[in-house]
Amino acid sequence: MTRIPTEPGTTEERPAEDDATTPPPAAQPKNAMDAYFKISARGSTFGNELRGGLTTFMAMAYILLLNPILLGGADKNGMHLDHAQLTTATALAAAVTTILMGVVGNVPLALAAGLSVSGALSTIVAPHTTWPQAFGLCVIYGLMIVLLVVSGLREKIMNGIPLPLKHAITIGIGLFVALIGLVKSGFIHHGPDPYGPPVSLGPAGELAGWPVLIFSVTLIAIFILLARNVRGAILLGIAGGTVVAFVVNATVNLPEHTWSSSVPEWPGSPVAAPNFGLFGDIDLFGAFGGQGMGAISASVAVFTLVLAGFFDAMATIIGVGTEAGLADRQGRMPGLSKALFIDGAGGAVGGVAGAGGQTVFVESATGVGDGARTGLASLVTGSFFALMLFFSPIAGIVPVEVASAALVVIGSMMMSQARHIDWSDREVAIPAFLTCVLMPFTYNITAGVAAGVISYVAIKTGTGKWREPGPLMWILTAVFVIYFALGPVKELLGVH
Repeated sequence: MTRIPTEPGTTEERPAEDDATTPPPAAQPKNAMDAYFKISARGSTFGNELRGGLTTFMAMAYILLLNPILLGGADKNGMHLDHAQLTTATALAAAVTTILMGVVGNVPLALAAGLSVSGALSTIVAPHTTWPQAFGLCVIYGLMIVLLVVSGLREKIMNGIPLPLKHAITIGIGLFVALIGLVKSGFIHHGPDPYGPPVSLGPAGELAGWPVLIFSVTLIAIFILLARNVRGAILLGIAGGTVVAFVVNATVNLPEHTWSSSVPEWPGSPVAAPNFGLFGDIDLFGAFGGQGMGAISASVAVFTLVLAGFFDAMATIIGVGTEAGLADRQGRMPGLSKALFIDGAGGAVGGVAGAGGQTVFVESATGVGDGARTGLASLVTGSFFALMLFFSPIAGIVPVEVASAALVVIGSMMMSQARHIDWSDREVAIPAFLTCVLMPFTYNITAGVAAGVISYVAIKTGTGKWREPGPLMWILTAVFVIYFALGPVKELLGVH
């Protein structure tokens, strides 16, 4: 078979044009569900999808505990949101958007309240607005992203990014996911000395406590299961680690503060009635008036939310979609517009529910790593979130330290995309490097994408190839330059 390179800057090859027009025969669907979700066609099974969906939920369940904490701050009037209402809103918004992603988008991507959005609402927006006004800004930023999707611009931007940068985004997402797992587990801590290293092994240069030991055991166990090609290795590892955590917690009688958030113990009553008090309590344009942040400040806040929601999700979809084998040889995903539409609508859905903007979670990669390839896995994940409306007390039954092991494992898997980048070609190797390292080093996905895009265009221009990136990459570069210069821009506009 004659083979030719896909494009400059990548070591991957593709068949010649005449070979590429003859795709391999797809497996015949076994039933209506198989035909709708294309389970057999994507080389998956019903069991793989169920297991992958459950694995993703177990890796994401912490959001039901963490999001109410993030949104627990006071607004400008000193009002705090009710914790039970926040838990219900978080579960409701995650269930609705994830199920929609599965049924309509047919991709194994789960959505929930974006931590960056919730953090921005609580620390930047709410102190200058009421909570209904803050959630109104969520609705607006979600609708703006939907407009970008409907216009076709968002998909064009994703498809316009060079293939080597798409591979680099996948690698960067993997490193970012692994770092999240290492930090959440307590394996890595902020450096205790302000003049010393910014991070350290454990709280003071050494591992401390039972939870991080259980994380380490779970991590090694999953790696061993993967090396032995055991089906469901990640889910088995999480289940086994949870059992170990239960036994250790009961035997050693550890204090609650030993665990980072959820304590591995059975709650007194596993059932609780949902409280929908926050649903629909929004003030759509109040933040722009004199009783809110003001027009300029509110506009800057929406711009920041749009950037975070747009590019964080874009990078995650590229990374997880590539890992799931859903992207073609140019890194494009079939049916991408549907997934992008639902992700954009997640901002509005989360605002209306009172949970903050919903976005695709990088933890979706855990389900993909356990075999998920279709939207059926997202349907399973969303159904578990729906169950948590009534069983919220057991949402934290899996310790964060155990779930974090799965994140590190998935990070290691996503590193395999490095083989597709020609690291000897500096015109693509440097932007790819910046994309990869700045995501974990800044703890910010958008920063990695921005650095990669700007450096790619700058290097191409500096080598006399300024036409090669194309108009969309130039537009993205201008947007990202503003993104990095947002601090001085705010000062210039008098926004505080």
